[in-house]
Amino acid sequence: MAEEQGKTGKGINTGKLATSMQKRLSRAQEKVLQKLGKADETRDTAFEEGVANFNKQMAEGTKLQKDLRAYLAAVKTMHDASKRLQDCLADMYEPEWFGKEEVDTIAEEMIEKEMDYCMEETDILWSDYHDKLVDNSMIAMDTYLAQFPDIKARIAKRDRKMTDYDSARHHFGSLQKGKKQDQAKIAKPMSLVEKAAPGWAQGILSAHQIAQTNLTRNQAEEELGRAQKVFEEINVDLQDELPQLWNSRVGFYVNTFQSMAGYQQRFHKDMGKLNQDLNDVMTKLDEQRLVKAMHDYAATDGDELEMKAGDVVLVLAWENPDEQDDGWLMGVKESHWLENKDLLAKGVFPENFTQKL
Repeated sequence: MAEEQGKTGKGINTGKLATSMQKRLSRAQEKVLQKLGKADETRDTAFEEGVANFNKQMAEGTKLQKDLRAYLAAVKTMHDASKRLQDCLADMYEPEWFGKEEVDTIAEEMIEKEMDYCMEETDILWSDYHDKLVDNSMIAMDTYLAQFPDIKARIAKRDRKMTDYDSARHHFGSLQKGKKQDQAKIAKPMSLVEKAAPGWAQGILSAHQIAQTNLTRNQAEEELGRAQKVFEEINVDLQDELPQLWNSRVGFYVNTFQSMAGYQQRFHKDMGKLNQDLNDVMTKLDEQRLVKAMHDYAATDGDELEMKAGDVVLVLAWENPDEQDDGWLMGVKESHWLENKDLLAKGVFPENFTQKL
């Protein structure tokens, strides 16, 4: 039983393969005849223009998808490079530099904490920027292009069914032409062989020939009707869809590039603020440099810093720059800072009594 089923299945598969091969052969023959000018081809100029637009739209979309992926990869690369650069800066920031370890007690001098904050915020901004591009641009791009393979396959199927329709149309046309020729033959005098046959035999032969011709012609007409129906069903759907798809490209491109422009604008605005913060940190670091006392200086006021020649002083930023007098700096002795880690002994001193180290 199983063997019989296997044979049956094999026979069905063989039959399908033979039918498929016959269709391919018929299509190939039809295309050859059309190229040689021996058979006309169904043409639709408006549809051909729609297909040309479809191919152009698919090519442009595929290129945009490729370039968008490259842009996302560049954003990721830039993010990684920026993070490495910030990590390098943090590693280079030496422990003895003012502001490295007092981040928990002196809010206005939290250099390391500010730098860590900048790096953390920068990392968040890059990640958020990348994720928004993926979620709102890349996914939309993939969805947009996902519809093209199906339509492309249906266009190819339409071409095949159009060839089948043309082939069936030409076959039926040739049978119709043959019918007219047969009718003309019937009108001619019978040949000697035909005359020699008995009358009853002549009637049977004529009836048989007419029946066979009519059967073949009816089969061809039915096949033409089926081929035309299949072709027109696919053709009508594509006639509606192709213009709609073509017109949708404008709205898609607008949404894609508007979204990207908006994300870029917000990202660079926020990054600009962080870069300004980092610049301020570097400015503070430059102001908080070592200088060395070249002469003794005796304080004459409570807010002044007394120095001995050879003392090393850490220069501090003024809380209110407007209070700074020309030629005077704010600072604390390095020895006091290293021992106490506070600014209780800070004071002002004349810059011309010192030399930068």
